[in-house]
Amino acid sequence: MLKKEIQLAVEKGEMLPLMEEFYTIQGEGYYTGTAAYFIRIGGCDVGCHWCDVKESWNAELHPPTETDRIVDNAKKYAETVVITGGEPLSWNMEPLTSKLKAKNLRVHIETSGAYPLSGIWDWICLSPKKTKLPTETVYDAAHELKVIIHNKHDFLFAEEQAAKVNDKAILFLQPEWSKKEEMTPLIVDYVMNNPKWRVSLQTHKYLNIP
Repeated sequence: MLKKEIQLAVEKGEMLPLMEEFYTIQGEGYYTGTAAYFIRIGGCDVGCHWCDVKESWNAELHPPTETDRIVDNAKKYAETVVITGGEPLSWNMEPLTSKLKAKNLRVHIETSGAYPLSGIWDWICLSPKKTKLPTETVYDAAHELKVIIHNKHDFLFAEEQAAKVNDKAILFLQPEWSKKEEMTPLIVDYVMNNPKWRVSLQTHKYLNIP
C-alpha cells in the first residue's frame, strides 16, 4: 500500500499502530485471573509520569497493521480480547471491534477515557488520569472504574471520579507499582472505611507473567 493509503486506512481505523499482542492472564480489576488475548495499540498523549509502557506513546514507532490480521491472530487463542494501549480510543475502534464481535469474541477495553467512546464493547475499564480527564461518553458507559493510587491526594481524585461515573460501575483502587509497599496498606484501610470500593492489584507482576 502507498503511504497515503496507509494513512487513510489508519484514520478510518481499518489499520492500527500495533505495538504488541499476546495471550496471558488478566492481572487487574474485575476480571483478574482470567485468560485473555491482549492487543496493545500504540499512541497516547495522556502522559502519565509513572506509565510502565511509555514505549507505547509514539504511534509512529509501531507498524500500521490491518485489523483483519489482528482479528485472525486473536481468534486463535481466547474467547476474551482486551484492547489496551497506549490510549486505544485515540483511534476509531469501530472496525476492529465489529470484526472481533463477528467472531463471537468478548471484547474488553482498558482506557483513560480521554477520547470519545468508539467501538462495540462487552466491558469497559475506565482508568482516569488527572492530566487528561475522561469524556462524558466513557463515564456513562464504563463498567469498571479503576483509579491508580500514587499518593494520598489520589484518594480525593478517586472520589471525584466516582461521582462522575455511572452508578453501575464497579469501583477499584489500585496501588501504583513503584509505590505499592507504601500505598497498599492505605488502600486497604480506605476500602474498609469506604466499602463501595474494592482493592485491585497488579497480580500479573506478582506472578511474573506478561
